[in-house]
Amino acid sequence: MRLKPFIILLFIIVTSCDFFKKADERIPIARVNDAYLYQDDIKDLVSEGTSIQDSTLLVQNFINKWATQQLLLDGALLNLSETKQHAFNKLVNQYKNDLYAKAYLDALVRRSIDTIVNLQEAEDYYNNNKEAFKLNEELIKFRYIHVDENIIDFKTIEKKFKVFNKKDKKELDSIAIQFKSYSLNDSIWIKVNQAIDKIPVLTTENKNQLLKKSNFVQLKDSLGVYLMQINDVLLRNDTAPLEYVKPTINQIVINKRKLELIRKLEKDITKDAIKNKQFEIYN
Repeated sequence: MRLKPFIILLFIIVTSCDFFKKADERIPIARVNDAYLYQDDIKDLVSEGTSIQDSTLLVQNFINKWATQQLLLDGALLNLSETKQHAFNKLVNQYKNDLYAKAYLDALVRRSIDTIVNLQEAEDYYNNNKEAFKLNEELIKFRYIHVDENIIDFKTIEKKFKVFNKKDKKELDSIAIQFKSYSLNDSIWIKVNQAIDKIPVLTTENKNQLLKKSNFVQLKDSLGVYLMQINDVLLRNDTAPLEYVKPTINQIVINKRKLELIRKLEKDITKDAIKNKQFEIYN
C-alpha cells in the first residue's frame, strides 16, 4: 500500500507529459498506412506564375509518386527478410556517413586549395603526357565573313580580308555591322565541325577545303557570299596544341592537388584526434 502514492504520482507525470506534448499542427494532404504527406512537403513544389491547371497536375503527380514509393517501401518492409533489411540499413548509414564526410572535406578543400596553374606547370604536364592528347577530330585556325552578294565595295572587303594586316583588321571590325555574320579571330583553334555547324554553306562533303593550310575559300549560296581564310590545320591523331588542351590540363592538375590535399587532411584529422584523445584503439 505504501507504493500507491508513488504510482499515482508517476501516472500524473506521464499524463502531464502527454498533455503538454506539442501537437502536430501540420496539415496532411495524403496518407499511406501510417505515413502522411503534409502541405509543408509540397510548399516549394509549384513555382510562382504556374497556371492552376499545371499546378494541380504537378501536385497530383507528386502525390501519386510519393504514394507509390511509400507503398513499395511498406511492401519491402513486410516481405524482405530481417537480414536483408539489416544489410540495406547498413548501406543507408554508410551512404549518410560518406555524404557528410565528403561535404566536410570539400568545404576544407575549398578553403585551402590553390586553383592557379601556372604555364610552366601546364607545360610540364603536357610534355610528360603528350600521348594522352592525340586529337580525335580536326582543328583549324581560320577567319570568315558572310556578306550580301550585292554589298557595296565587295572587292575592297575581299582584298582587306585576304591581306588582313593590322589596318585591314581594324577597318573590317569598323564595318562589321554590315556583315551577316563573321569571326575575325583567327588565332584560336576550333573544331572543324563547329565551323560546319556555324556556316550554312559548309557541309561534310566540302569540308576538305577547310583542311588545307593557308587556303582561301569563297563559297556562295542563296544567303550570300562566304569568305574564309584557313591559317593552320591539325588532323586526327595529331598532338593537340597546348593552348587548346590547357583548360583540361588545368582541371587535371587541380584534381590531383585536391586528392593529395584530401589525403593529407584525413591523416591530419586522425593524427589530431589521437593527440587530443578523441580517438583510441583498444588492444
